[in-house]
Amino acid sequence: MRILVVDDEVDLAEAIARGLRREGYAVDVAYDGEEALEKARLTPYDLICLDITMPKLDGRAVTRAIRAEEYHGEPPRILMLTARDEVQERVAGLDDGADDYLVKPFAFPELSARIRTLMRRDAASGGSVMQVGDIVLDAAAHSVTRGGTPIGLTSKEFALLRYFMARPGVVVSQEELLDHVWDENADPFTNTVRVTVGTLRRKLTLDGTEAPIETVIGAGYRLLIP
Repeated sequence: MRILVVDDEVDLAEAIARGLRREGYAVDVAYDGEEALEKARLTPYDLICLDITMPKLDGRAVTRAIRAEEYHGEPPRILMLTARDEVQERVAGLDDGADDYLVKPFAFPELSARIRTLMRRDAASGGSVMQVGDIVLDAAAHSVTRGGTPIGLTSKEFALLRYFMARPGVVVSQEELLDHVWDENADPFTNTVRVTVGTLRRKLTLDGTEAPIETVIGAGYRLLIP
């Protein structure tokens, strides 16, 4: 999943981004409202962590502008981050189009849990655990098993599998994977997607099992439904 972190406090924005990257998310960062809106118009983010008090455009103005945009796919979720904890401020932010609201200072595990909650819209899961066939992914524990056997994955492989498992049986193009699993530093002209998918497929193909991810020539990749 691809996330945009927006905060004019550079150290805080970078700290949040580092923590989310460790959990396997692709993360971009913006430091003011105008930059955030520009990036949101160019990139199909799954979620935006958005501070309210910022220069140029505040978070509420950014939220209203994003909600006014037309999207071919699902629009991004917006999690507002702010030091303002008055009820009327929270209500105003939600009325502007935010999906959730987190008051500063906050503990990173709570931020992570709220993001997982917002991301559940993509998955047929009622919690942090996703399952397709005998493959089980626990987002909270950052663990994957197949048939009960633990499988060690890198952060990028974990993020890739999580994206596939939210769309079982659906063909996902390389371009879509670059947009949602890799960040803005990824080179679209490399074979990074093909290589990572290949490595993930090998790790998931245990003795006596079939490869759970197939290549659909000319279209992309698909996680098979048993």
